[in-house]
Amino acid sequence: MADGYALALQKALVAALKSNATVMALVETRVYDQPPQSAARPYIRIGGIEPRPVRTDGKAAASLTFGIEAHSRPVTSGRIEATRCAEAIVATLDNAALTVTGFTSVQVHWQTQTVAQDSDGESYTAIVAFTTLLDG
Repeated sequence: MADGYALALQKALVAALKSNATVMALVETRVYDQPPQSAARPYIRIGGIEPRPVRTDGKAAASLTFGIEAHSRPVTSGRIEATRCAEAIVATLDNAALTVTGFTSVQVHWQTQTVAQDSDGESYTAIVAFTTLLDG
């Protein structure tokens, strides 16, 4: 069975992030769907992916909103590290030509980002939001 919009996009996002030298310099290979509990920080996690159908002339398509999270907990400057990760994510994905198996990626657009301290008082999480259109 072929992957649907969300899973196909998730795989493409992981591949795109892992192929970017700046992202890998920040997080090495720590790009996850669900990180292990023992995951070293910083790491990137694929957040929620929300597909919505788009009706076109005889073809199926979907508009997807998705988030990418960067988690940081260094001894100092956690906000800086999380922000650098967020900036690398934006540089990698905004207007990117993603290779999404089974679909044509029409566009990827960065919408917003936020960096906030987590409730533990030590960690920071950056959340970067995007939209994309997948045709097919």
